[in-house]
Amino acid sequence: MANVLVTGGAGFIGAHVSQELLRQGHDVWVLDDLSGGFKENVPSGASFVRGSVLDPDLLKTLFEKHSFQYVFHLAAYAAEGLSHFIKRFNYENNLIGSVNLINLSVLHQVKCFVFTSSIAVYGKNQVPMCEELIPQPEDPYGIAKYAVEQDLKVSHEMFGLNYIVFRPHNVYGEKQNIGDKYRNVVGIFMNQIMQGLPMTIFGDGTQKRAFSYINDVAPVIARSIGVTGAYNQAFNIGADQPYTVNYLAAEVAKSLGVVPKIEYLEQRNEVQEAYSDHAKAREVLGAIPKVSLEEGLRKMAAWAQKHGARKSQEFQNIEVSIKLPPSWKRA
Repeated sequence: MANVLVTGGAGFIGAHVSQELLRQGHDVWVLDDLSGGFKENVPSGASFVRGSVLDPDLLKTLFEKHSFQYVFHLAAYAAEGLSHFIKRFNYENNLIGSVNLINLSVLHQVKCFVFTSSIAVYGKNQVPMCEELIPQPEDPYGIAKYAVEQDLKVSHEMFGLNYIVFRPHNVYGEKQNIGDKYRNVVGIFMNQIMQGLPMTIFGDGTQKRAFSYINDVAPVIARSIGVTGAYNQAFNIGADQPYTVNYLAAEVAKSLGVVPKIEYLEQRNEVQEAYSDHAKAREVLGAIPKVSLEEGLRKMAAWAQKHGARKSQEFQNIEVSIKLPPSWKRA
C-alpha cells in the first residue's frame, strides 16, 4: 500500500475519495483549508493537515516528510457561474494551486497524479459530450480546469509524470456543503426547502443536466491508480441520464416530502445542455452508474434532514460586479 495525498479531502468528493482509499489500505493525508469543507468530513484514519495548495512551503514540507506515491487533487473552488466575477481568485486557487502540486509531484517522482477536472471544459459542445471533442470552455472555471489538464499532459511528456484526469458533473450526495448558494444545485434546493424557502431557478428551468450520485463517482476515482491502462488519459464520469432542472426540483421536493415551490430568477449566462458520454470510463475503469436519481436524492435527503439546514454563505470578495445576478449580491 502507498502514502497518498488528497487535497480537498474535507470537502464533498474529496472526503468520499479519502474514505475509499482508506478502505483499500492506503495511508492517507488530507490537505484542506476548510474554506468549503468541514473537518468532520475527514474520515477516521486519515491524517488531517489544515492548509492551502497556495502555500508552497507547506506543500514542500509535506512531500519531503511523507514521500507521497500518489496525489489526488480535488481542492478547488468549483463555482462555474460565479467564476466570471472572481477571475483572479479562480485562477489562483484552481490553476496556480494545481501547478504548485504538479511541480512537487515531478520533483518527488509521484507515480500518478489524479486530477478532478469538470465537464465545464467542454463549454457549449455537442451532447452527449465525449472525450474526443475539442474543449471550448465558456467560463473561467472551465478555462482553469482545462489549463491544468494541458499542464499535466506536457508534464508527462517532459518529465514522465503519469496522470489521470476525471471530468465529473453535477455530483450530489451526503457530506455536500448545502450552505453554498453559488454551486451544487441539489444541495441548494434541499437547503432552501429545509428553511421554508422556495427553490430558486435561473431562467425557465428547461436547461438539462445529468445528476451523479457520489457513490457512483468516488470509488471509481479512488481505484483508478490501480488501472495502469487509465494512465495519461481523461475520463468523463457520472450519470448518463439528463433531466431538466424543473424535473430535478420536483424530485428534490418529493424526496423531502413537500409540495414544490419554485421562484424563477433572471436567466444567467450558462450552458443550456451539459451532460456527457461515459463509454470510455465503462470500458477502461468499469464505471457503471448504479444509483437512480430518485434513490440518490432519497439518501441525500435523509442525511440532510439529520444534519439540518446551513446558513447560506456569502462570497466575500467579488472582483467584478457588472452583470452579477441580483440573488448573488451580498445582503
